[in-house]
Amino acid sequence: MEGKDFPNCLSCTGGGSLLPLSDFGSQGAPIHYKAWVCSNPDCGYNIKIRNGDVYLNEPIANGATHSPRFR
Repeated sequence: MEGKDFPNCLSCTGGGSLLPLSDFGSQGAPIHYKAWVCSNPDCGYNIKIRNGDVYLNEPIANGATHSPRFR
């Protein structure tokens, strides 16, 4: 996806867009578009792939208590 035309969030009444998120696998390989989240913080819609399973609307943490892993 090259930038500016993200899909509209169909669950949102605030006009949010679905934004793709990427991550890294356990061996360090990039995993593109592992999750999609609504850009409207009041909406909270999200869809994630974990171990081949699809999860909808899991709770979203703000990350303030997250401690980074050091390698």
